Amino acid sequence: MNTTIRTRFAPSPTGFLHLGSLRTALYCFLFTRKHNGTFILRIEDTDQERQVPGATEVIYDTLRDCGIHWDEGPDVGGPAAPYIQSERKDSYLPYARQLIETGHAYYCFCTKEDLALRRRQAEAHGETWKYDKHCLRLPNEEIQAKLRAGTPYVIRQNTPVTGESDFDDLVYGHIAAPNETLDDMVLIKADGMPTYNFANVIDDNSMGITHVIRGMEYLSSTPKYNLLYRALGWEIPQYIHLPNVMRDNQHKLSKRDGDAYYSDFIQKGYLTEALINYLALVGWNPGNEREFFTMEELIEAFSVSGLSKSPAIFDLNKLTWFNAEYIRRLPFEDYLSRATPWFDQALLGKGIDYRRLAELMQGRTEVFNRIPDMVRFLGKMPDFDKELYLNKKQKSTQDSLMPSLKLARDILIPLSPWTEDKIHDALMAGIKEAGLKNGTVLWPLRVAISGQASTPGGAIEIAWLLGKDETLLRLNAAIEDLEKQEERKNP
Repeated sequence: MNTTIRTRFAPSPTGFLHLGSLRTALYCFLFTRKHNGTFILRIEDTDQERQVPGATEVIYDTLRDCGIHWDEGPDVGGPAAPYIQSERKDSYLPYARQLIETGHAYYCFCTKEDLALRRRQAEAHGETWKYDKHCLRLPNEEIQAKLRAGTPYVIRQNTPVTGESDFDDLVYGHIAAPNETLDDMVLIKADGMPTYNFANVIDDNSMGITHVIRGMEYLSSTPKYNLLYRALGWEIPQYIHLPNVMRDNQHKLSKRDGDAYYSDFIQKGYLTEALINYLALVGWNPGNEREFFTMEELIEAFSVSGLSKSPAIFDLNKLTWFNAEYIRRLPFEDYLSRATPWFDQALLGKGIDYRRLAELMQGRTEVFNRIPDMVRFLGKMPDFDKELYLNKKQKSTQDSLMPSLKLARDILIPLSPWTEDKIHDALMAGIKEAGLKNGTVLWPLRVAISGQASTPGGAIEIAWLLGKDETLLRLNAAIEDLEKQEERKNP
């Protein structure tokens, strides 16, 4: 590409950053860096009512956490400043008035009640409602009188009613829309603020944006944007529209289900690196079977040709698999640091050796928020289904159960010091001397002291983590419980 690439990511400060928006920022960043261009962050706050205090800082923090850094923006400045739309408020109205003078826009004085009435009338006749250009037909004298009287108004685009508007998209190809289907969208609202649709056109041109990268939901609006570019005599940028990010074929990601925002996943204990790696592949294919990328490798591999036209499915199971792989690759001290708060949730004050627990857990952790349920048994013995004792694979049967548990108890009672090696050697020797299979004893022992079908480590590791007193306390309780069951069966 001969032209210096200038792109922008332009979120609204209305809350946490949606995964679809984050992916747009990521693709925009990758495309720009791939072509040594300039990546701009612009805050589009024209909808003042929907603003959330602190949301702009959330946008900054999220992008930086993800390794997405901008060259120009509100907090770093740049030649096209200011980069917050509300601070550019005075720049939009002159362009709207220029469009009025050339016949490409007009004042509209219709009230909300007027519009609602005409909408109901159209729908009553089975017609699809769009603004009917009522105020375009007002005499100039009446318009001027209303303006002098301070009558509230908006400024609307005057779209053609014949012909068609077309454009080329680098993903979706050539797209044409009959002008008769386009509505006269509002450019300037009654409060004097521009609409998103108008402001982004003005700002993109003012900031020299060469490539507009955004979601495919804006495909239908792009013909109207291009009419504005042409009416103002400006060069139209190239468009790259992205497929939607979906939970499945019918449903978008949902705030209610906790799968819509970046923060949702970080709070659950997903790693940012895993999320960004996976998100890059939701709607883009590198052209081979490779799945794991650093940000630098994504920049090198990214190409528009790899973008899909179809809605992209955000597969939570696939993300979880990615996350587990990233967790396994963490340096141990990093894993321990990240896991410790989750250990604390279940084991605070229980005296469990976190380093040894982390060694056992790192290879088993898929998402950090699952850790408490996996280790809570170390702090408090849970109730459990006694069927867990029976394991055909380990040759553990009802008849062998009580002798196995009592054998383990007899081996462990005199054991000192209480170390993993001593526990291992004593149990292995005692089991061998009794002529039993290892699993016949170790499986029911692990169940008796954990109450879990699956644990981080086997009976030996669990016994060491619990300590001698707690292990024997649980083992005795298990034997006593089984004896009571037997007495109830054979009174």
